[in-house]
Amino acid sequence: MGIIGIEQIETPALLIDMDVLESNISKMAGYFADKKPALRPHFKTFKCPAIAHMLLRAGAKGVTCAKLGEAQALAEAGVGDILIANQIVDDVKIDRLAGLAKNTRITVCADDARNVAALSRAAAAHGSTIYVLIEVDVGMGRCGINTKEEALALARQIRSSAGLSFEGIQAYAGQLSHVADRGDRVRGTLAAEEKVISIKTCLEADGFTINEISGAGTGTFDIPGKHDIWTEVQAGSYVFMDTDYIKLGLGFETALTVLTTVIHKRPGFAVTDAGLKVCCTANGNPAIRALRTAPIISNTSVITLSEEHGTLADPGDALSYLQKLEYVPSHCCSTVNLHDYYYCVRGGLLESVWRITGRGKSM
Repeated sequence: MGIIGIEQIETPALLIDMDVLESNISKMAGYFADKKPALRPHFKTFKCPAIAHMLLRAGAKGVTCAKLGEAQALAEAGVGDILIANQIVDDVKIDRLAGLAKNTRITVCADDARNVAALSRAAAAHGSTIYVLIEVDVGMGRCGINTKEEALALARQIRSSAGLSFEGIQAYAGQLSHVADRGDRVRGTLAAEEKVISIKTCLEADGFTINEISGAGTGTFDIPGKHDIWTEVQAGSYVFMDTDYIKLGLGFETALTVLTTVIHKRPGFAVTDAGLKVCCTANGNPAIRALRTAPIISNTSVITLSEEHGTLADPGDALSYLQKLEYVPSHCCSTVNLHDYYYCVRGGLLESVWRITGRGKSM
């Protein structure tokens, strides 16, 4: 197989600009090089062990993921320190988790006494240790405890449970990550921090050591708060970025795009071969640009994505039949989950193809 240019890649295809990816990774690693919190990037964005290892080589302490299946994919790829930033409650999954924890350092979140008991039974049966963070609800309105009393009771149970090790607190305020106004993000982060400090103080008064307070994301990575309590930052989207995050002006660039071909063209209108099955529209339609490094085509926009097609308004007739274009997704994480492979491009040439082994790992 000879040298392949970007124009020769079959479409639709998920592209990574390797120069931009490496730059984004380097920028974030540099930011945390002299900071107290360590970076624990979130696998749910990129879902590829090759990128996880790039991040670890750049200084990340470990990897965060959302699902047990993702944790298994990471462990099989040799990642040794994994946080599942979620509750694992099904008995079959808990058994898998305890087995995985025999050879890999696995931390999981808990907010329910029944779950803690089940985790302990499984860890004892497997002879493994499961590390546990108490999840605190800091505004997401999903899982998590809310009071000092709940935290204390759960921490005491974890401390007395065979096979479990109490590690600290998970306090992920994901509702703040995409808030447009930085002042609002700062205020929300400080409010979350005050709640965490109250719970931390209560637990320490009862003799607990809080090894980890894990949270934050790409939109809040540089808002440390007042009290220097955070030990881990779970940012992940910064490696790729998307149109929603770019609006925040965080200093990272777009590394992820969907390559597509114009398959129909008439005056003022075009159709591509990339629709909803390859590009998520959770935060709006993608932006359109010509191939790598070209600016967004300002007069061209997506009208709608159907399953297999993108219909585009092209009032200036900037597009042509068989032209290759790139979608810049509005939500990188969910777009990645639609693909089996990354096509890694450098200088307009295909450098490598990486399997997205974490895609579809919803269990």
